[in-house]
Amino acid sequence: MKKRYFFLMLIALMSLTSIAAQGQPLREDLRQLQLWQAGCVVSAEAVSHYGLARCFLAEPISDAVFARMRGRSYPVGCTIARSSLRYVRTLYVGFDGYTHIGELVCNKLIAADLVAIFRELYQQRYPIGQMRLIDDYHASDEESMRANNTSCFCYRMVKGSAKLSKHAEGLAVDINPLYNPCVRRSHGKTTIQPATASRYADRSATFAHKITHSDLLYRLFVAHGFRWGGAWRSVKDYQHFEK
Repeated sequence: MKKRYFFLMLIALMSLTSIAAQGQPLREDLRQLQLWQAGCVVSAEAVSHYGLARCFLAEPISDAVFARMRGRSYPVGCTIARSSLRYVRTLYVGFDGYTHIGELVCNKLIAADLVAIFRELYQQRYPIGQMRLIDDYHASDEESMRANNTSCFCYRMVKGSAKLSKHAEGLAVDINPLYNPCVRRSHGKTTIQPATASRYADRSATFAHKITHSDLLYRLFVAHGFRWGGAWRSVKDYQHFEK
């Protein structure tokens, strides 16, 4: 009788240990969602517990977010009011097939559009390389693009000019930029950004993550009133959507 009781207690203890072990990853995922740690992988169960609606929203720039931006994407002399910007939370399916936490800063005028677009992309499992504030890349456009980072706001000029970029207003988004580079051809010279994306400059080639007119991402952005840089004449900016 004692042996049987001991055996049953052992089984019960093993079951409780197993449940606790399964619960630990869920608790950690929920913690990452609560802290909104961009780039982290989270489970569908954690998203369900946290609430899908809370994973796709735009909110005013908090002090914590602004501290990351100040002196980087928001330099001294920035003429865009902090109150005009929004911090967008989004989930995305990474190239690895898992759900990741994403973030970007945009103008409040397009915040609702981006929330709707990225939620649909997530639900359709459209793959995105990563989505972090460009400040994590020292507000360097080239560094961020080389990392295939999707981003929006960065107070800077258009390359080679004294004109403010649409990114400086938070009205342009670059998506999967390594696979969709900006290509400039002038006087027989071709410039590709990022510089590491030359293999993806030939748009007649077949490769994954290429934005085209038939692409879901293209169709969603155009439906929300954005213009695609890939349709420009003098410059082909395949990663770029602006409003």
